[in-house]
Amino acid sequence: MTEPTDADGDPTGPLAPAAGAVAPRRRGPAAVLGDLRAVDGALYAAVAATPTPTLDRALRRLSHAADHSGISLGIAAALAAGGPRSRRAALVGVGAVAVASASANLLGKRLVRRARPDREAARVTVNRHVPMPTSASFPSGHTASAVAFAVAVGVVLPGAAVPLGVLASAVGYSRVHTGVHYPGDVAAGAVLGIASAAAALTASSAVAAAAATRP
Repeated sequence: MTEPTDADGDPTGPLAPAAGAVAPRRRGPAAVLGDLRAVDGALYAAVAATPTPTLDRALRRLSHAADHSGISLGIAAALAAGGPRSRRAALVGVGAVAVASASANLLGKRLVRRARPDREAARVTVNRHVPMPTSASFPSGHTASAVAFAVAVGVVLPGAAVPLGVLASAVGYSRVHTGVHYPGDVAAGAVLGIASAAAALTASSAVAAAAATRP
């Protein structure tokens, strides 16, 4: 095979490889992870730098209300007062929250140990501040629990899926808005929440099937 040439047949023309050119090196996982962290930090900074005075107080209160899954447990209590299907939804929702909380706090945070964002350096306005947790940043436990509850209850009660999904999304965003989590922490929490809901629903179905086969 002949070397590529330009229109005049000169192998040293524009199509020839540049002298001393070095083939680009493949980027390893560490470099890709570094790029993702850079994007994550840039998104966090963009949220911090965007003035939203009308949202700050509401999102701060929402973030605080979601501490210890307070909102989800309150909704579960209301559902438990309903019929059998609502009570099953409440039970599986609380189970999903328990799985998500344990997975996030006892496994995820201890394994990854990501430092919390530097809220002061990012100049997150004081009007957004909630207490900065002392635990690791990754993943977001608030998000994991809220998403787990929304998905689990939404499967049992489809009519509740959309409002609970919107609420869970708002809780997740509030953690970035108040400066205590990076967006990546929230995304990981959401994935963990979905997995936790699936585990709780599977366990609930297995228990129901076993009960149905008893004499």
